Amino acid sequence: MNRLAIAIFLIAAAWRSEAQPPQQKKGGGFQVPSIQPKPEELRHIQAKVDQLDALIRALRAGRLEEDLLADIDVYAKSGRWLLEFPQTFFTQEGIDQALAVLDQGLERARLLQSGQSPWVAQQGRKIHGYYSALDGSVQPYGLTVPASYDGTRPVRLYVWLHGRDQRLSEANFIFRFPTPSRSLTYSTADAGQITLDAYGRWNNANHWAGEVDVFEAIAAVRKRYKIDPARIVLRGFSLGGAGAWHIALHHPDRFVAADIGAGTYPRRSQMPGYPPYQQATLRIWENIIDWSLNAFNIPIAAHDGDSDTGVAGIPPEPGKQTRGQLESSLQVRAQLEKEGFPPEGEPNFLRAKGTPSIFLISANTGHNVSPLVREQVDAFLKEWGDRGQTSPDHVRFLTYTTRYNQSYWVSLDGLEKHYERAEVDAIRDRDGRRYQVATRNLARLTLRETRHAAVIRIDGQNLRVKPAPEIQLEKAGAAWRVAARKPSGLRKTHGLQGPIDDAFLDPFLLVRPTGTPWNEAAHQQALRILARFDRVYARWYRAHPRMKDDKDVTEADFAQYNVALFGDPGSNRWIARLGGKLPVRWTRESVSLGGRDFPSAEHLPALIYPNPLRPSRYVVLNSGLTIDEREYQADYSMPRLGDFAVLKVKEGADVPDVALAGLFDESWQLLGDLGVFARD
Repeated sequence: MNRLAIAIFLIAAAWRSEAQPPQQKKGGGFQVPSIQPKPEELRHIQAKVDQLDALIRALRAGRLEEDLLADIDVYAKSGRWLLEFPQTFFTQEGIDQALAVLDQGLERARLLQSGQSPWVAQQGRKIHGYYSALDGSVQPYGLTVPASYDGTRPVRLYVWLHGRDQRLSEANFIFRFPTPSRSLTYSTADAGQITLDAYGRWNNANHWAGEVDVFEAIAAVRKRYKIDPARIVLRGFSLGGAGAWHIALHHPDRFVAADIGAGTYPRRSQMPGYPPYQQATLRIWENIIDWSLNAFNIPIAAHDGDSDTGVAGIPPEPGKQTRGQLESSLQVRAQLEKEGFPPEGEPNFLRAKGTPSIFLISANTGHNVSPLVREQVDAFLKEWGDRGQTSPDHVRFLTYTTRYNQSYWVSLDGLEKHYERAEVDAIRDRDGRRYQVATRNLARLTLRETRHAAVIRIDGQNLRVKPAPEIQLEKAGAAWRVAARKPSGLRKTHGLQGPIDDAFLDPFLLVRPTGTPWNEAAHQQALRILARFDRVYARWYRAHPRMKDDKDVTEADFAQYNVALFGDPGSNRWIARLGGKLPVRWTRESVSLGGRDFPSAEHLPALIYPNPLRPSRYVVLNSGLTIDEREYQADYSMPRLGDFAVLKVKEGADVPDVALAGLFDESWQLLGDLGVFARD
């Protein structure tokens, strides 16, 4: 089978698969629910949800503080989601837990009615909630407040990302959390810290909505408790370890240190056969090894047992043995050595020389951590927590996309070519007057903390600069210069670089069509795509996205949200209004994109583009997240369509075929070799 044939097979298989209920697999992971609630049990749960919802409406009408309302709403939400998705009841115990959790919510609501909220000042383990800016949903998080916390001074925050637990509905999470013996948290030494247990939208290794949840939950805790922003520690094990690898290496300046146990590592970015545009985006989410250099500026304690037998990620190549999820830290350590940071120390306790990171192995241990390594990691976290996070004078950072583009005082604002390795090596002297910078694959760069800057030597070129809070540099040909203002015209930059899925990492709104469609079959396909995204996102990411009819959308919505429009220029007034302003020509007869024409009666475009009505936001046509449904609950979740596609109507199917797909260039143009895939 040739490469194009393999590509056709992969993309067709991905978009044709309408995921079935998760199946149990060896070594943990997905499983088929083992129980269905009885009708009377569902009625009992519904009655409690209705009672709690009524109390919440009354409290909301009384203009109750949003944080307190969220503390109750998470209990009601736990019941609502179990009723909507009863297949997520796994045991009779789960039904009993749901009823107990709803009773806890009712108790909180009645206390609030009388002006009391004793859990706010409570020490120990408790549940809070917050309202997500991403999709408007209420989300839970667990918090452990030490007896030493009195609110008079900022304290450390340890952020824990949980491992895989198929039964971890909101009700299960809320019920289990207050009892330490049932905790999802690995114990750690007391350093006076508050510990945040992130729910993370269930089991997704903190990707997509799960990634956003980590930072939104941290912000919620900081709003309510005195947290030292220079002493926030990231921790995770197993599935949570995979999430911690992703977040630590993509956001190295957000934490004082990271404790990463096990965690799968993917290999799809190294596998042949994917369409070029899809292969390119895999360099963001499917190759944590190639992001290893970013450990230069975040102290990481990476570890696992020497006898871990779990799957390391995507199964290894035939005949190749791995060391289970220990493979993640082994691979990162090996990559750091290739980057010029050799290991030193004992085999089970190695430092990557020149970085603050350490790599430990728990002897005679499976998928776990030994007491010795736990002690060593605790000491590591305390050491760095005692020091506190400071802005370093030497920053090394790489990226493959402007979505993840910042480390401390350096931002990579424009790449010469997306999905190729881009990096910066920047050093400033102690008084902040002179800077030495080396770059690769960069077109635009911002340096901050430059109030005393006088000279910047970049790629061998000296630039004399005026001190300022930040200095923007841009490349003109082979030479760098100080940028007087933001670049004119469209350029791929942070939060405006694609692919389609990127729109759903920031607050977004889905827009339903209400007008008369040009072509009924294509219109119905758009409606099926919309309904499927709403259903799948709700089940796995625990929220129904914001949605409005096109007639109810305002200009203010375009200022506040990335907007995903569904339908065609006849059925959706906003698609019609954007006619001629997007890189697609759409008439009643044809859809023209990528230099090809397709009949409108059986095709519709899907794309992402800076919104012509609000260029700082995205507009998306006829798509939600493009990841496969099975991957909402996976360690990694792979975009399927790039920046644009032409979808072929598939009668009665929620997932259409793909006729064309590809990537825009750095100026959002259809020029050159953009990895276009066409199915002839």
